Amino acid sequence: MNPIGNPQHTAPGDPARRHGAMHRLRNYFVTGLVIAAPLFLTVYITWTFVQWIDYLVEPLIPPIYRLDRYVSIPVPGFGLVVALVFITLLGFMTANLVGSRLLAFGESLLDRMPLVRNLYRGLKQIFETVVSRRASAFQKVALVEYPRKGLWSIVFIATETRGEVEHHLSEPGDETVGVFLPTTPNPTSGYLLFVKRRDLVVLDMTVEDAAKMVISAGLVTPAFAGGRLSDQAAGAKPGSKVERLTPPSAA
Repeated sequence: MNPIGNPQHTAPGDPARRHGAMHRLRNYFVTGLVIAAPLFLTVYITWTFVQWIDYLVEPLIPPIYRLDRYVSIPVPGFGLVVALVFITLLGFMTANLVGSRLLAFGESLLDRMPLVRNLYRGLKQIFETVVSRRASAFQKVALVEYPRKGLWSIVFIATETRGEVEHHLSEPGDETVGVFLPTTPNPTSGYLLFVKRRDLVVLDMTVEDAAKMVISAGLVTPAFAGGRLSDQAAGAKPGSKVERLTPPSAA
């Protein structure tokens, strides 16, 4: 306290004051980076995708129908709009009897081409599985002990095993499921594993939350109230739901 009873203030050149100012500036920069970086990347990726579609589609449009013929400035996204309209019309035409017969005729021609037919069938099956609303792929998230006991990995439950895999692995009352184990930081690559359902610890988090966790290498963890994974792994029965992924805060 100074003689008049007021608290003493730090001098303008005091090191503690300079440190506090630098700390605040750093916090401001980090906060701005967290806001600006996702926004910039989203705009950049979207803009790049629109330009890529325009580059592929616009050369296929007759010159008389191109928008730049009537507008003096380039209009980005015109090729994307044309592509969306064309795909929608294609789906509409193949939904009727004539369109379905034309599609079947075209597929019969592809079936006569040894290499092309395998490529077409594989791509068609992938798109039907991923795009179709009937697909139930990647609707649940689970934990599995991989690559060895005591190490847990996040997996996406894909589907129940079928065909020859089911014949060799599944047993009565002991179902085998196919799971996809994504890699960090690119969750689009990974491994297909066939595991017993009883060996899975099914989680309540969504696929989106699990993907964020994988991409961030565990830095982004969805909040969830309940018990700890260590308690689940130590005493609970395999296959029961885990209650919490992060330890509770200390009292």
